[in-house]
Amino acid sequence: MGDRRLGGRVVHVGQCRRGCAVLAGGGCRASGPPNHRIERPSVHRTRCSQHRPRSRGPVSKELPRTAKGRRTRAAIVDAAASMMYDHGVAGTTLDDVLAASETGKSQLYHYFSDKSDLVEAVIARQLERVLAAQPRLAHIDSLDDIDAWAAEIVRNHEQPGGPFSCPLGSLAAELKNDAAFVPALHAAFRRWEQPLEQGLRRMIDRGELDVATDPAAAAATLIASLQGGMLIARIAGDVQPLRDTLNAAVAALRRRAT
Repeated sequence: MGDRRLGGRVVHVGQCRRGCAVLAGGGCRASGPPNHRIERPSVHRTRCSQHRPRSRGPVSKELPRTAKGRRTRAAIVDAAASMMYDHGVAGTTLDDVLAASETGKSQLYHYFSDKSDLVEAVIARQLERVLAAQPRLAHIDSLDDIDAWAAEIVRNHEQPGGPFSCPLGSLAAELKNDAAFVPALHAAFRRWEQPLEQGLRRMIDRGELDVATDPAAAAATLIASLQGGMLIARIAGDVQPLRDTLNAAVAALRRRAT
């Protein structure tokens, strides 16, 4: 699949933009039945949950059992993830997603109850991309490993087009006040932190870090430093703030080494 021009803008089809792939780094109107017209939401509306009473947790529809069904669902989620990364949740309509994924309304509603279900699937997909782009996370067993993980992230953002926005961080910034999505976002960030937390816990158990170190808090600090560094680097158009914040976070851990 290539690019499609929708409403005067080019939509990248088939995968997230390079920023998503590298890191992989409003409001929506819940739509009605398939025969109803899907309207473009106002950019001032940021609560997807206005038309859903409360969070349902994971996406409610069962995953497809056939390879063709899985490909169709993946095409819808990938198109939505790409467009929400580029234009935000508020700036992405279901009509846009259908056009970009070259699927029909009946297919979309077969896999997703409404736009909120699709957003939850996008959160899960962006988490998959973040973890896949950071393979060193699966092998954190020393402070040198954390240093190497941080250095790899900085190198990723030094590529053409960087520094990049975080696909998860961008969703969190837009949906942070929507109670329907906070649990899924919180779980995604916790999943990102877990390999760091587990590695730090092993270091403490081996006596390599001060026993007073809280591994969960330290892991959360590393991810928070990464998020803040990416934001400032993106604004500055320079990767140095990201490098500085990660270096400071790792240096703070090294001061706890025994």
